[in-house]
Amino acid sequence: MAKTYSIAIDGPAGAGKSTIAKALAKELGYHYVDTGAIYRTVAYFLDLLGISPKDVDGVERYIDELTVEITYDETGKQHMIMNGMDVSDEIRTQDISQKASLVSAHKVVRDVLLDMQRDVAKKHNVIMDGRDIGTVVLPNATVKIFLTASAEVRAQRRTAELLEKGQKAEYNQILKEIQQRDYQDTHRPIAPLKQASDAVLLDTSEMDIPTVLENMKRIIGEKIAL
Repeated sequence: MAKTYSIAIDGPAGAGKSTIAKALAKELGYHYVDTGAIYRTVAYFLDLLGISPKDVDGVERYIDELTVEITYDETGKQHMIMNGMDVSDEIRTQDISQKASLVSAHKVVRDVLLDMQRDVAKKHNVIMDGRDIGTVVLPNATVKIFLTASAEVRAQRRTAELLEKGQKAEYNQILKEIQQRDYQDTHRPIAPLKQASDAVLLDTSEMDIPTVLENMKRIIGEKIAL
């Protein structure tokens, strides 16, 4: 099997990981793997069943009834297939985001999904983003980047994004939710959000997207010939 390269991008909610990772993947011709979407899919599945993400027994009881697949359309966009149904749009709510954070703390869930994520990286050149890619999922990733921004900036970006989509958005509420998500992600006992010791820190608080992309390509280019 030909050698594959993996780029791990970790960071808190709203840091722009998926936006940047998608753009980089398209430019480099890599597969983009949005691991957050995988956990959102699990959370959405449990939500449909009325299972609380905090209900350990419920999660363990029903997780085997779930099948999750990642597919890509002709534009390279990732689609999440839950038990044969495309739920890519349904999982993109703030409520499911919060529940995904809680669901991801369950060892049984992480164990089920870990092999799937690693298998994609074995077969393809990938850019994978999440909370624990560089620390747990792909500890031997070719390049590791920890992408972050202040909670206030992330809340501003999220508010603007929702308003642009015509959805209701209240900055103070979104800031509160982001701070809560940060606490959940950094304090969970299993695979908490943290910067890998060999990851490059990139704070995007004062950067626009083109500037972030240029910095990312510079970091990647130091390890992989672009």
